[in-house]
Amino acid sequence: MAKIVGAITTSHVPAIGGAIAKGLQQDPYWKPFFDGFPHVREWLAKVKPDVVVLVYNDHGLNFFLDKMPTFAVGACDSYSNADEGWGIPQTAPFKGDSELSWHLIEHLVKEDFDLTTCQEMVVDHAFTLPMALCWPDQKWPVRVVPVVVNTVQAPLPSAARCYKLGQALARAIESWPKDERVVVMGTGGLSHQLDGERAGFINKDFDETFMASMVDDPAWATKYSTTELVELSGTQGVELLNWMVARGALPEKVRKEHSNYHIPISNTATGLMVLEPV
Repeated sequence: MAKIVGAITTSHVPAIGGAIAKGLQQDPYWKPFFDGFPHVREWLAKVKPDVVVLVYNDHGLNFFLDKMPTFAVGACDSYSNADEGWGIPQTAPFKGDSELSWHLIEHLVKEDFDLTTCQEMVVDHAFTLPMALCWPDQKWPVRVVPVVVNTVQAPLPSAARCYKLGQALARAIESWPKDERVVVMGTGGLSHQLDGERAGFINKDFDETFMASMVDDPAWATKYSTTELVELSGTQGVELLNWMVARGALPEKVRKEHSNYHIPISNTATGLMVLEPV
């Protein structure tokens, strides 16, 4: 049977891609951020995952404002990175696992999650940059299953709904009959707002409380509506919904293997966590 060996949650700011391309990992502005990842790579080398189920939000490559599914799952044998206009070098393709994808899709639909199933899919910076931070040589040693959450256009799914999606994903993964090791990754945030009167908004107190809740009180954020989460974390900070899916895939009791928090990176509070089941 498949086993979830842990979860990684991290930010996916597009400027990270530019910093990687320019070799700025030791630049004083970027160093506190990049210094968070060697330990993540050591942990991955230890747990040796076969599959990464990566939960993120699409930024217009697959879905735009005219067609925005609440939840979507990739069911492809391969996923390519496409140009988004950020000037970020494109990555090598990612190997999918369509058989596992269909298993997850069928299981989630049976649990009353209405999904958009994508048999053709490209992946953007919210997917590629966290993978490149974990495997900087970009020789991907894992297969991937993309899970997309709408954090862009109202109505957004609630934090409670996203947490339940993670719990259902865990049941689906653990019912997979193959003996494989799975890491669930949730990307986005933390607090930031890129537009409007509050452009540049960061809420460090909220971020630190939220990160602590990921360990000690995983349902903490579910007491807030999505509107309240936007007020607390910023318009784009609501990407923390992707973290909620990843956290829901773990049991209630977890151990914090690693964490890092740094502000600002491109007007964004960046967070990183590695959590293991107890």
